[in-house]
Amino acid sequence: MFNARLAGHHEIDNHQLRALAPSVFAGNAHAKVSGRYSFLPTATVVEGLRAEGWAPVWAGEQRIRSSDRQGFQKHMIRLARTDDLRRTQAERPELVLVNSHDRSSAYQLHAGIFRFVCSNGMILADSVFARISIMHVHFEPSKVIEASFQIVREMPAIADLLEGYKARQLTTVERTAFGEAALILKYDSLEKAPVGAEKLLAHRRSEDAPPTLWNTLNVVQENMMDGGQRDYRRRRPDRSHRFFGKTRPVKGLDENVRLNKALWHLAESLRTSEPLTTGHMRDRAEVSLVN
Repeated sequence: MFNARLAGHHEIDNHQLRALAPSVFAGNAHAKVSGRYSFLPTATVVEGLRAEGWAPVWAGEQRIRSSDRQGFQKHMIRLARTDDLRRTQAERPELVLVNSHDRSSAYQLHAGIFRFVCSNGMILADSVFARISIMHVHFEPSKVIEASFQIVREMPAIADLLEGYKARQLTTVERTAFGEAALILKYDSLEKAPVGAEKLLAHRRSEDAPPTLWNTLNVVQENMMDGGQRDYRRRRPDRSHRFFGKTRPVKGLDENVRLNKALWHLAESLRTSEPLTTGHMRDRAEVSLVN
């Protein structure tokens, strides 16, 4: 059986992939797709990517309420270069493949980063690596293969970008501003958030203690995605009762992609600018929400 705690560290075989995301192996498209829809199961594309040196390392599918969409819904697969599976570097680039067979999504390819120290998978903002979207109409699997190698060509630039994130030291004000902006991204306002920024900024391991932009981005992203933070000092807006809320993990695929890209967009704005205030970061969080 596949061990979720080891997700990202080992290749997933087809048996494990089917258990994690059955919709990857759909035998046909949903009955409501148009006649122009070119059906090809995602599993076939994954086999093509395997032949070109990509290995699936994580998979999941969207939770749905409509039973007729079961087995056709949106799914996500993270793939790493097979050579990278044998390495122990701090991070590795990944290919993030999103698709569905119920017309809710085209084939999408995103660039991702996997961080070994915390088994944390991230998705780069479109401003860093533009999402590649391929429609199902007249679909050819070779288009996905070709697009995957565009990410391979971008890997040196992505590595250089990470070095810039690691070199950028943040002030206390900037870290707080980043945490507050992240809360706005998820909860729309600081007042609605069950915790304060300091909870999102609390690191879980000593390696993340230095206040670099890279560490801050990873700590906030990991805490936001995993959830579980409580703030016993927090009160409701009317101040009448203590607010014992707990942050919830992000389980939806769409929300996973949205928050990952928005957080990276915030981090990129910090990397390329002078020190920012909380007000500036709030403004940029609002821009990320719109985009």
